[in-house]
Amino acid sequence: MSGKCPVMHGGNTSTGTSNKDWWPEGINLDILHQHDRKTNPMDADFDYREEVRKLDFDALKQDVHALMTDSQSWWPADWGHYGGLMIRMAWHSAGTYRLADGRGGGGTGSQRFAPLNSWPDNVSLDKARRLLWPIKKKYGNKISWADLMILAGTVAYESMGLPAYGFSFGREDIWHPEKDIYWGDEKEWLAPSDERYGDVEKPETMENPLAAVQMGLIYVNPEGVNGVPDPLKTGQQVRETFARMAMNDEETAALTAGGHTVGKCHGNGDAAALAAEPEASDVENQGFGWGNPTMGGKASNAVTSGIEGAWTTHPTQFDMGYFDLLFGHEWELRKSPAGAHQWEPIDIKEEDKPVDASDPSIRHNPIMTDADMAMKMDPIYRAICEKFMADPEYFKKTFAKAWFKLTHRDLGPKARYIGPEVPAEDLIWQDPIPAGSTDYSEEVVKQKIADAGLSISDMVSTAWDSARTYRGSDMRGGANGARIRLAPQKDWEGNEPARLASVLAVYEKISADTGASLADVIVLAGSVAIEKAAKAAGYDVRVPFLKGRGDASAEMTDGESFEPLEPLADGFRNWQKKDYVVKPEELLLDRAQLMGLTGPEMVVLLGGMRVLGTNYGGTKHGVFTDREGQLTNDFFVNLTDMGNTWKPVSKNTYEIRDRQTDAVKWTASRVDLVFGSNSLLRSYAEVYAQDDNDEKFVKDFVVAWTKVMNADRFDVA
Repeated sequence: MSGKCPVMHGGNTSTGTSNKDWWPEGINLDILHQHDRKTNPMDADFDYREEVRKLDFDALKQDVHALMTDSQSWWPADWGHYGGLMIRMAWHSAGTYRLADGRGGGGTGSQRFAPLNSWPDNVSLDKARRLLWPIKKKYGNKISWADLMILAGTVAYESMGLPAYGFSFGREDIWHPEKDIYWGDEKEWLAPSDERYGDVEKPETMENPLAAVQMGLIYVNPEGVNGVPDPLKTGQQVRETFARMAMNDEETAALTAGGHTVGKCHGNGDAAALAAEPEASDVENQGFGWGNPTMGGKASNAVTSGIEGAWTTHPTQFDMGYFDLLFGHEWELRKSPAGAHQWEPIDIKEEDKPVDASDPSIRHNPIMTDADMAMKMDPIYRAICEKFMADPEYFKKTFAKAWFKLTHRDLGPKARYIGPEVPAEDLIWQDPIPAGSTDYSEEVVKQKIADAGLSISDMVSTAWDSARTYRGSDMRGGANGARIRLAPQKDWEGNEPARLASVLAVYEKISADTGASLADVIVLAGSVAIEKAAKAAGYDVRVPFLKGRGDASAEMTDGESFEPLEPLADGFRNWQKKDYVVKPEELLLDRAQLMGLTGPEMVVLLGGMRVLGTNYGGTKHGVFTDREGQLTNDFFVNLTDMGNTWKPVSKNTYEIRDRQTDAVKWTASRVDLVFGSNSLLRSYAEVYAQDDNDEKFVKDFVVAWTKVMNADRFDVA
C-alpha cells in the first residue's frame, strides 16, 4: 500500500485560515507586537546604529562603485552598467513612503519580504539584491540591507556622473514583513484604479492613506490611468501621488526627469511567459522570481514593466538628454514588443537613438511613458522643465536634493543621521529643532508648576497632546520642539485650542522665569501631575525626566507637512473628530502602533488617563472611579466587575448599570468597553484589576508614560 498519511502534522506551518478569517470584525493586536525579539537573529545587545559607525565607509563605497560595471552572466547589465537597476531598487524601496501616516519607505529593508518582494512593480529587483549580496556578506553586521539598498542607488548616480547631495547611514533592518501597513483592499494585483478612488477622474478622492494608484504599483501606471494613455490625466495622478509622498511640483518634475535620465524600461518579450514571482517560486529557484525563458543571457531581452526602451541617447550618463529628446521631438503612441503602450518619436536621427542594451551595433527608438509626456503637456510641469533646461546646474542640484529627500524622508530628524556624507544644511522637511537648555533647576521648575494652580487634567492632557503626534513610522512629531504652540497644531480641534492657549500662557511665563524650554516645561508639568495623582492614591513615585528639549520656531516648521499628523481620533482621551467607517477601537490601535506602544502599554496608559480625568472636553465616559484625579486601577476593577451590566444607549455610548438595582453608575464609549470585550485586551485588563497589582499598575503607567514623552529624544539616544 502506498500513499500519504492524511494528517502529516499538527503545526500550522503554512498560510491558512486565521482568527481574522473566522472573525473578520475582531481587532488585530498583531500590529502592536510585530518585530518581536524572537524574530531577530542578532544578539540581544546588538545595536546597529553603533555597529555601522565602525564601518569603513570609503571601502564600502569603492566596492559598490566597482559592482556597477561588473556585469554577471546570470543577470547581465544593461550596457554593462547596473546603475539603472540599482536606482530602481533604491527608488522602489524608498518610494512606498506616504506622508499621511508615515508608513512605508526604505528605512527597514522591507523590500526583502512579501508583499513588496513580489509586487508587479518590483519585477527583477530580486536580482539587484542578489548582486549586492557579496557586499552585504563582506561587511556583515556593519551594514544593513536597508542602508545598502539606498546607498546602491545613490552610488549608481555618482557612477553615472551626478555628485550626491549627501547620504546617511542608520536604517535598521526588520526581520519579517510589517503588519501595520495598509496597502489597499484589492484582492488582485493591478486591479483597476477605480477601486481606490471615489472618482478616478478626481485624483484627490484616492483613499487615504494610500498614494499609489493601483495595488502593486509604487506610483502611477506608466501607460496611463487604468492603462489608457492620456498624459494630462496621468499628470494629475502624478501630482496627487507625489504630493502624498511629500513632494511638491518642482521636486516631482525633477525626480521624474532625473529618474528617467538613466536606465531603461524592459519589455522585449512576452510578459505572460515570465515565471512566478519570488514568493510563489519553488525551492529550486532559491528566491528568484519572474524567470524569463526567452532572455537567452541578453540584457536586452529582459521583461519587467512591459514598456521597452531607454529615455535618452546615453542611458548610463547623467546629462540633459531627457529634456533634449522629450522637448526636441514630437511623439506618438506605439506598442512595445510586450504589448504595452509607450510613446516614441515621430522622427529622430539615427545617432540620437540609444544603442541596444546588449549589442552596441544596433540602435532603437527612445521611449517616453505617459508620465513623461505629462512633463511636457501639463502646463505647470512644462514650465518647471523649461526652467531646468535653461539652467542645467539648477536641475542637477534640485534633483540631487529631491533624491536625498526621497531616500531619507523616513529616516527621521537629522540627529539620527550617521556617516561622513551627512549634509551640513538643515532642511525644513527634517523638522529641525534647536538644542534646548539643560542649565536650569528641575526642582525649581516643578515647584513653579505645582504653584501655578493648574489641574491634573490640564497638565496631563497638554503633555499628552504635545507628545502623541509622534510617529515611529517616520520618526516625526513628538513633544520635542513644542510645536503644539505653533500653527497648525495650536488650532487642531483635538488639542482643545482655547484650553491649550490658557495652559501655555502659564507655561510660557515659567519658561521665561527659569530658562527651561517650553517643551521641557510641558513635559515636566505632566510629571508633576502624575506624581501628585500617584501620591493621592498612596504611592510615592518619581517620573523620570530628560532635560534638553528645544523650542522650534515657525520658520523651522513646514506647516503643510505637519497637517497629516493631526489626530482625527484619540482613544486615550476618548475623542473622535467625527464618525468614521473605521471603528473607534481600530483608530486607537493605529495611534498606539504609530506611537510605538505594546498592547500592555496601551492598556495601562488608557486606564490611567481615564482615572486622571483627561477626557476631551471633560466628558465622563470611561471614568470608572469615584476618585477622579488619583492614579488608581479603578478603571480595570470596575470594568471587569460582574456586578455591572453594559447597555448601549446610542451608536458609541453605553451605560454601566448595577446588575441588582439597574442604577446607572457610569457611562462609556466603545473604546472603553473593548478592553473588557476583546479577549486579548481583557487578559491585560484583568492583570491590572487584580488586588495584588495596584502598585504594579502605577509603576507600569509611569514607565509607559515616560516612553511616550521621550520617544522623540533622538538627540540623547
